[in-house]
Amino acid sequence: MTRLTRRLFLRSSATAAMLAAPALVRPAHARATTITVASLLGEDKPETKIWRQIAETVEARLPGRFRFNVVANGALGGEKEVAEGARLGSVQASLATLSSLAGWVPEAQILDLPFLYRDADHVRRVVEGPVGEDLKLRLQAQNFVVGGFIDYGARHLLTKEPVTDPAQMQGMKMRVIQSPLHTRLWNAYGAIPVGIPITETYNALSTGVADAMDLTKSAYAGFRLYEVVPYLSETAHIRASGVVYFAAGFWNGLPETEREVLREASALGADAFNRLIVEDEAASVRQAVAGGGVVVEVDAREAWERGAETVWRDLADVVGGWDRIEAVQRA
Repeated sequence: MTRLTRRLFLRSSATAAMLAAPALVRPAHARATTITVASLLGEDKPETKIWRQIAETVEARLPGRFRFNVVANGALGGEKEVAEGARLGSVQASLATLSSLAGWVPEAQILDLPFLYRDADHVRRVVEGPVGEDLKLRLQAQNFVVGGFIDYGARHLLTKEPVTDPAQMQGMKMRVIQSPLHTRLWNAYGAIPVGIPITETYNALSTGVADAMDLTKSAYAGFRLYEVVPYLSETAHIRASGVVYFAAGFWNGLPETEREVLREASALGADAFNRLIVEDEAASVRQAVAGGGVVVEVDAREAWERGAETVWRDLADVVGGWDRIEAVQRA
């Protein structure tokens, strides 16, 4: 082979090799799809931490395919506003309490019934069984694709003065989630329910628009509410169940292989959330107490529970009947 022929041969071989191997050196997708994620709380809270974990898991499985734009600190609005954004397509994913989604799926209130759930394990058994499967289908029909159920912990009463007995709630302006269940519950104690988005509660409480509210310990500290409602009465009246979800409009446009990766990453994220929230509750109580908050043990437990009985009666048909309530009790 002459020098010229050999040079042409090598050049042709190199060119052929480059053309034969573009898939090895070029990303599978020229442009990543952005997933806008709404989180109510900051980077130090489980609500945001798990989306960072989900993003890392997805990136490891599908390099360069998605870019997670996690918008923290409630910048995209409260839970209801975010859910509406997901239905309209401006938000692709978020976390939400089932209370906030009950307007679309009233049956989800089975997980909100006061004094029904004993502890986190009880909730887990219910959401992993037929009730959870039924709710997933109902939520997906309303454009919320569930990646996993999460447990925010118990809701407690937050007030400006210590409250231990439900009789003290008479005439109190109570900020509530905009949900029939929560309205009925606090009406039963003689309070005056006022629907206010979570992102507006601090101002509402500081200006007297509301006198009290209920919330988990983690969110109590996360929103620094101990500055305006310093007393946390440990009523533990509702387990605040929620979901990791994707907007159906976004989800339906993905191939099944990508859905499966997001599904698995979300399930891992939900498990991580449930572990993190336990640690975060303890840290949140320490933060609240250091900031002037006071944890109060409640009296008259039976009186608190009697007030909840009206909610069970009023909502039995909505949540699937007494048989379903009794099945949950036995779980």
